[in-house]
Amino acid sequence: MGKNIVFTMLLLLCVIMGEAQQTEITQSIHGKVIDKYSHEPLPGATVVVLNTSPLKGTTTDINGMFHIDGVSPGRHSLKISFVGYHDRIIKNVNVVSGKQLVLTVELEERVSELDAVVVKATSDKTQSINKMATVSARTFTVEETERFAGSLGDPSRMASHYAGVAMVNDQRNDIIIRGNSPATLLWRLDGIEIPNPNHFGTMGTTGGPVSMLNNNLLENSDFFTGAFPAEYGNAISGVFDLKMRSGNTEKREFVGQIGFNGFELGAEGPFIKGKNSTYLINYRYSTLDLMHKMGLNIGIGEAIPQYQDLSFKMDVPTQKYGRFTLLGIGGLSFIALHDSQKAAAGNHEQDITYGGIDIDFGSDMGVIGLKHLYFINKTTRIESIFSVVGSRNTTHVDSLKFDEQGNILPNSQFLFYDSKGTEIKYTLASHLKKKLDARNNFSAGVYYDIYEISLLDSARIHNQFRHQYDISGKKLPLLRSYGQFQHRFSERLTLNIGLYAQYVDLNREYSIEPRLGIKYHRGNNILSFGYGKHSATIPRVYYFLRKQNEDGTYQLPNTNTKMLKSHEWVVGYDRLLGENFHFKTESYYQYLYDVPVLKDFPVFSLLNTGDSFEPVFATGLINEGTGKNYGIEFTLEKFLDRGYYFLITSSLFKSKYKGYDGKERNSSFANNYIFNALGGYEIKAGKYNKITFDLSSVFAGGKPYVPIDLEASRLNHKKVYRWEEANVKHYDDYFRIDLRIGFKMNKRHYSQEWAMDLQNLTNHKNIFKEDYNVRTQEINAVYQTGFFPMFLYRINF
Repeated sequence: MGKNIVFTMLLLLCVIMGEAQQTEITQSIHGKVIDKYSHEPLPGATVVVLNTSPLKGTTTDINGMFHIDGVSPGRHSLKISFVGYHDRIIKNVNVVSGKQLVLTVELEERVSELDAVVVKATSDKTQSINKMATVSARTFTVEETERFAGSLGDPSRMASHYAGVAMVNDQRNDIIIRGNSPATLLWRLDGIEIPNPNHFGTMGTTGGPVSMLNNNLLENSDFFTGAFPAEYGNAISGVFDLKMRSGNTEKREFVGQIGFNGFELGAEGPFIKGKNSTYLINYRYSTLDLMHKMGLNIGIGEAIPQYQDLSFKMDVPTQKYGRFTLLGIGGLSFIALHDSQKAAAGNHEQDITYGGIDIDFGSDMGVIGLKHLYFINKTTRIESIFSVVGSRNTTHVDSLKFDEQGNILPNSQFLFYDSKGTEIKYTLASHLKKKLDARNNFSAGVYYDIYEISLLDSARIHNQFRHQYDISGKKLPLLRSYGQFQHRFSERLTLNIGLYAQYVDLNREYSIEPRLGIKYHRGNNILSFGYGKHSATIPRVYYFLRKQNEDGTYQLPNTNTKMLKSHEWVVGYDRLLGENFHFKTESYYQYLYDVPVLKDFPVFSLLNTGDSFEPVFATGLINEGTGKNYGIEFTLEKFLDRGYYFLITSSLFKSKYKGYDGKERNSSFANNYIFNALGGYEIKAGKYNKITFDLSSVFAGGKPYVPIDLEASRLNHKKVYRWEEANVKHYDDYFRIDLRIGFKMNKRHYSQEWAMDLQNLTNHKNIFKEDYNVRTQEINAVYQTGFFPMFLYRINF
């Protein structure tokens, strides 16, 4: 199989290179130059494409807009200058023939005219877009979501290569930051907080197997791994603050793509040529389901993942009333996993143990938001947002029984579990941002959320059907606000302070959370310190779990459960090792308290949940648990320049928790060590084309687990755990290498890209879990994804 893949790639490259155009091909670069803090346009700024002959450049107009024609496809660097501001160099932007390059450039005003001119390069992606961030923050580019081997265009998988982040589950893209549960991660899209943005995601989690986020529509965004600024709240582990780009204001453009994430089509451009109102839209459909509907046998049986998603954004700027933006994202997904079909096909290996189950699972998510941006004056702006977001899960489970040969016993199929849950969130938010002067900046905001919850299930327990959920249209208000201030004492020293507060109406609980950040910059060295108190409500599904009383009535014992809280301290050191090399280290300590635990199940802690497809039914939660995460992280990076880049990260950490019994244990996310190494190289293939090679590897400690008690399982004819040994042992270390080979071709009016992702190149067997087979009465190891090739094709025109 490997030889066939290599031969196919070489043959494809020979054919493509044989058709390479020799005629001159050019493209345009245009965009806007604005003040970093006030976002006010900077008319008269100079924009130059470096190393062009003759030199190509222009100045911005009264609206801060610029346009440069005649730029050849390939890597280019731009220098942007404006009187009283630091010069900025944007390095190695990728110009392609099929799509104009659109940039929004932010320049930072000098604290004093007497300060020396400092040239700042956007290639230093360690600095976040958010101006109030001090530590544990990084900007990532859209190109990285594809260029990093194994990322598959998914921001979550891309972020797993960063220091402090673990992702050792091939089936899901949960982001585990510094030993925290992924359920406490905050997702934001253009300022709108969104639910789990993944197909086949379950309520109360933030991950899944396939992302709904389309990297063709994103622009440079921020990723926070701790001690984040005050404008972010109701989160513990970190923040993914994504930005959706606007459509091209000058030209209508289209994209077509087929790959792992699906078959997709997209369009963008101005509603009316010559006007600034734009649209951006993209639709995607499951590749495997499309092939199945075409009658192609794809070798995975009847368990075809069915999903589709739609994303859009419309921008309408006005002269007097500000800018209006309407954006949305939505996805539908469904899969049928039927052990009865396996048995009918004669496949009754370890997957089918005591019997089996037929599962029908559906997951939907939708977001729509209306934004209004208005500049009160040149230094003050206010942004107001109204959004409606929703998610829905449906699950139907039939239980089966098999004989010793694995055949279904007659009349053994019966309904075991059925559920339907929806959560809709209405949010009204407003943010005020004010640039006081070159040294001082202030922002404040308020959110008012109303959650509307409907949950109903039916579970067969002791041959009786019981409703663990039975609630319809329950409304949960949540009020939040923040204020934050930045003072630049000099070009070297910056202080960020903030205060966040939130009030939960359900149990009348409030939290006030201070945030602090200090950064000292001298030469190529940066010292930084950050502190943050953070809190998060428990997933809403837990509030409405019912518990049956002895008289047959029900109660809701979790409604008074308080927020989970934490204190986190971070110390960091950065050093630029020359123009394109960067070293960074951070050390952190996080103390978690008011953690929900169970008296009847002392091993349980909510800190260990959030990375599974299966729901956790925990009634009687009490806030008496604690936890702690501490460690040190290292990053050595070479930014893309002269055709190559690399990124090496390592994380050494401990993650502990205490349940109701007060005994300290490893958390379920205590891998203890993670090492990532990745890099890539671009080779020119003719004047305008290039071949890319990207390689990534990860070596991480094994996941802690609860061992199966073999003798007790044999006696009880079902799986029995040894809970007294929970998380003492770890599975074997996780190891994986991914390789990506791509070819990018530029023609006069379009550009194309072919890529082959070779997942788990060495076919290393990483254990996923251990399971007990009732029929064989043995413990079996279930392994993760082996070697798996994936293909991508894209055309821009």
